[in-house]
Amino acid sequence: MAAITTTSKAPLEAGSPFELRVGLARDLPEADVRSALATGDMGFLHSFTTGATVDGPGVRVVAWTSGCMWRCLYCHNPDTWTMTNGMPVSVTKAAEELRKYRHGLKAMSGGLTVSGGEPLMQHRFVTKLFAAAKVMDVHTALDTNGYYGDRLSDADLAVIDLVMLDIKAWDPERHRRLTGRDVSPTLAFARRLSAGRRPVWLRYVLVPGLTDDFGDIEQIATFAAELGNVERVDVLPFHQLGRYKWHQLGIPYTLEDVQPPENALVERACAVFRSAGLQAH
Repeated sequence: MAAITTTSKAPLEAGSPFELRVGLARDLPEADVRSALATGDMGFLHSFTTGATVDGPGVRVVAWTSGCMWRCLYCHNPDTWTMTNGMPVSVTKAAEELRKYRHGLKAMSGGLTVSGGEPLMQHRFVTKLFAAAKVMDVHTALDTNGYYGDRLSDADLAVIDLVMLDIKAWDPERHRRLTGRDVSPTLAFARRLSAGRRPVWLRYVLVPGLTDDFGDIEQIATFAAELGNVERVDVLPFHQLGRYKWHQLGIPYTLEDVQPPENALVERACAVFRSAGLQAH
């Protein structure tokens, strides 16, 4: 089990995104939190991790934001639901951290990915950090559920090289049961990215008994293929690495006995996307 970090003196870089971190900004006045969100000069980060190879092209630094409006039943980082569980970090400090790795990132065809939580809850901070990355000639990727995609201007999208868009389910009722939110804003953002010819990688978490309805997967595959800008689909097998966080945080966890999908099920899901003409892994 990973260590629980509860002090604001915690290092920004973590050994794993599965490290439990809580209350890192709990003493920050609410007025300061609101000011940070309004200006984007400061953000709230769970951590930075380095050497990531599954969060975009090449080898990447990942900035994990705190704060999320969804409550996915299979979330492996429920400590990132609350923004003040994250560490207050200025854009300048975050950019300095990234600068340490810029040469290696370019040599390994990597870059910076901002994930979460949900990064677009802090869209001004995220886009300022991406703008700083582009000054360093570092590739940028946004991993988002797309629910707040309308917060991004066209100028904001210009500093994002790749959007990694999470579509949790197609059926509206299933999506609401799974996340607590409507799927429509996510699909609207996908259509906007398509209209602007912005590169997208689609991400789909495969959970046995929950998101393995192949009629639903076929609908997502058809939609993604029609967009015309989806370069890749990642079918992500469900895992239990974050289960202990639910226990530690005292949140009822309904997937206690769910096992990761077998390889055959993952391959079958990939085959659905491939049959729609998409590259799936």
